[in-house]
Amino acid sequence: MKTVLSQQTQYDISPSHLKQGSIFGALSDSAIYFLLESGVLHEAKKGDEVFAYGSKGGSFYAVLHGNLDFYKHHDEKITRTRTIQFGEAIGFVSMIALHERVGSLYALEECLLLEISSLLFSDLHDQYAFDFGILLMNLSRDMARTIRVLSDDLVDNDQLLKEE
Repeated sequence: MKTVLSQQTQYDISPSHLKQGSIFGALSDSAIYFLLESGVLHEAKKGDEVFAYGSKGGSFYAVLHGNLDFYKHHDEKITRTRTIQFGEAIGFVSMIALHERVGSLYALEECLLLEISSLLFSDLHDQYAFDFGILLMNLSRDMARTIRVLSDDLVDNDQLLKEE
């Protein structure tokens, strides 16, 4: 992965485009510009590891372009649990819960990611309180969707085991 400036990227990172993604929806243009200017933009190539299991969870990533796979680690087992796409975030739970990463994240193709540190998250709260509330609601909504998909998978897998 390499760090890039917003002017260097080939991808559309205008507020109008980013608002099409679930975590940026309904944010003001000025809050989006604040995040883009204060956060860290990373370009990842196919196969790049964005973060590793056990690493510090002091930030989260918003996907501005591309797709990534998340692999959950538990009891020395590893399973791909989901693909993260444009407009979604990953790593938020570790940052909020103040724990290490519980899995690894890999780029499936060329990606552009915005890293939002816990400090930047706090600064957004201080400088754009209304937008902070919207962002928190958007992140919570995405977490709820993820929980629903994963819990449906648990039920499906349990049914498969019962049929065997």
